[in-house]
Amino acid sequence: MLPNDIAAAAVMTDERPGAGAAGVSGGAAQAKARAALPRIAITLGDPNGVGPEIALKSARELSRLQIAQPVFVGSPRVLRAHAARLGSAFPAMRAATALPARLPPDEWLVLRGAEEDAFEPTFGAVAPEAGALAMQAVERAAALCLAGEVDAMVTAPVHKEAIALAGYAHPGHTEFIARLAGCDRHAMMMVADGLRVGLVTAHMPLSAVPPAITQRAVLEAIRVVHAALRRDFGVARPNIAVLGLNPHAGEGGVLGREETTAIGPAVRAAQADGIVASGPHPADGFFGAGAWRRSDAVVAMYHDQGLAPFKTLAFGRGVNYTAGLPIVRTSPDHGTAFDIAGQGKARPESMLSAIRLAVDIARRRSGP
Repeated sequence: MLPNDIAAAAVMTDERPGAGAAGVSGGAAQAKARAALPRIAITLGDPNGVGPEIALKSARELSRLQIAQPVFVGSPRVLRAHAARLGSAFPAMRAATALPARLPPDEWLVLRGAEEDAFEPTFGAVAPEAGALAMQAVERAAALCLAGEVDAMVTAPVHKEAIALAGYAHPGHTEFIARLAGCDRHAMMMVADGLRVGLVTAHMPLSAVPPAITQRAVLEAIRVVHAALRRDFGVARPNIAVLGLNPHAGEGGVLGREETTAIGPAVRAAQADGIVASGPHPADGFFGAGAWRRSDAVVAMYHDQGLAPFKTLAFGRGVNYTAGLPIVRTSPDHGTAFDIAGQGKARPESMLSAIRLAVDIARRRSGP
């Protein structure tokens, strides 16, 4: 194999009699079809977690389905280590420092830093070097999206403690990518088929949530989710259900006043803007009763209020999507799974769902 190829990858060549001359026109047609596929930048996430593994497994499925051209962004050395643990053959992977005009037809491209890194994964370990490597890949992928060199980015999971130890002030992907994109109005949104849950607040301590639930914040989340449903999901007239913050949606102020001072006024302001919105709904029974099925999206007040029921209903096939960005960014609905890292046990379904959603949104944004 060539020096830039990852040693754990395998190159499959067609050596059947007559395959050369007879297959020229077919090969050219296949190459043309591949070139028309959207380019998806896939970051590897925390190298000590399952991110590289699910990226490899998902990319192999993409090659079979022919729905996108994967571009890995991260360390070839890390990818090699994870591929070796899987013990199965992958297409040849070529490391490069810049994205070529045309992607290799029978290889996977790995965009690395200007200098080859020396990081070796320690599976399951929290390390600042791992956090730095993960976030550098995210920054590179966002730059590719903003420059129009790729059509979307899909981010494998990062570890929030590791990125904090690496000196990053942002608590996660959503806030970091929004800053890179210069976007002040955005929302974390979980998606699984017809179930869509957007958040007013995301990665913050629970004690900080009540002061953050203002009429302005709730109204902004409703507007961002509404715009995303129209632009990225093709919902012509979205119907949005808004949850309360307190038990029983405050019971008229007996159990809390955020519903009367912030959430209710925000819903009415959205309605005045022409948005079909309802609430505040009591959160405890909303999902269990199936009320979410009557809406195109639900706006929850905080992380676990929205994600606990979402993952109960759709874990393993859900997608984390950032609404409001000028670029397309999705991610699987799970974390780094340090407990199974390097064991070949990670399931790629959520990562593959994230790639599929990114492809669908990128195509919708590019028009017919």
